[in-house]
Amino acid sequence: MINRVRLLAEFCELTKIDSPTKNERQIADILKNRLESMGMVVTEDQVGLVIGGNCGNVFAYLKGNLPQAPVVLLSAHLDTVDPCLGIEPMLQDGRITSAGSTILGADDKAGIAPILEALRTIQEQNIPHGDIQVIFTVAEEGGLNGSKNLDKSQLKADLGFVLDAVDKPGIIILEAPGQDRINVTIKGRASHAGATPEDGISAIVVAAKAIASMSTGRIDEETTSNIGTIQGGRATNIVADRVEITCESRSRNLGKLERQTIGMCETFKRCADEMGAIVEMEVIRLYDPFAIMKESEIAMLAAQAARSANLTASFEATGGGSDANYYNCYGLPCVVLGIGMQKPHTTDEFIEEEDLYRSAKLVVEIIKAVAKSR
Repeated sequence: MINRVRLLAEFCELTKIDSPTKNERQIADILKNRLESMGMVVTEDQVGLVIGGNCGNVFAYLKGNLPQAPVVLLSAHLDTVDPCLGIEPMLQDGRITSAGSTILGADDKAGIAPILEALRTIQEQNIPHGDIQVIFTVAEEGGLNGSKNLDKSQLKADLGFVLDAVDKPGIIILEAPGQDRINVTIKGRASHAGATPEDGISAIVVAAKAIASMSTGRIDEETTSNIGTIQGGRATNIVADRVEITCESRSRNLGKLERQTIGMCETFKRCADEMGAIVEMEVIRLYDPFAIMKESEIAMLAAQAARSANLTASFEATGGGSDANYYNCYGLPCVVLGIGMQKPHTTDEFIEEEDLYRSAKLVVEIIKAVAKSR
């Protein structure tokens, strides 16, 4: 059904295009041209100006020949995490990797390429379909800033599918967590570490005591937390008077998310108070959790399409956020599809060649299933 040679070549080509977060201009322009060549109406919003990037979200719309069918959204993100410059994909024994010093970029170009291939396939084979909207977002990594700030007036779909999960094709993500980012600044008092250490208040020690006494990592089956970065101190002979820490908490349960965040903040404050330090904290809600019912129309359509693509359909929950968090927040029912990328955000990232083909077949079957649903 799909053109495997074309899909593989396009995926490898896309991975070679540098597209770090907030610098997606080159890949966006290439994809806009390709979408237009398929007869789609293509636009771009002004998110780049809002978030300090050089590119906005790319929107494309294809009219169907089944006017009563629901409008389906297909979405993936354009940006990749570091190190992502100069990627060289390698295919060996059915597995695609990078040359080793960079990520591969399957997150999320293994979502983009199957969408493009599915669109070409339905056109080339005259497969009946309803209207299709495609959104390629920017700045998904690090806070979903593209979808968070997108022009919601351009959302035309009735239901959506985001290709952006580590799991194998056939896995359908119905639940995902919300996330809080916690920025902490601890202010102690400097003094000479050898002559008068008792006159100082070490912000590093305050931070260490707080972190050691709070729950981090896996909290429960729905909730996690992490200390991401810590910076402070000036020299070994100066009691550190300032430390900056970035943390996060996540949970698929909104109440648990709020309790975890509050608990971490209270721990920082308590330890600072005990040592006479000052703590300043900023909590930023990056996105809320979402949950889709197994009995919902979109879940049933996704499972039906997976079976039609000869995949084992399975409903799962995840610990990571995606653009689906915001689509659902905007009232657009949306699930996340497994695309087979493995070990993303590392230089060991890879994808099995067959999973690319399975994802493209799945997208074709989704378009067909949605077209027949009403």
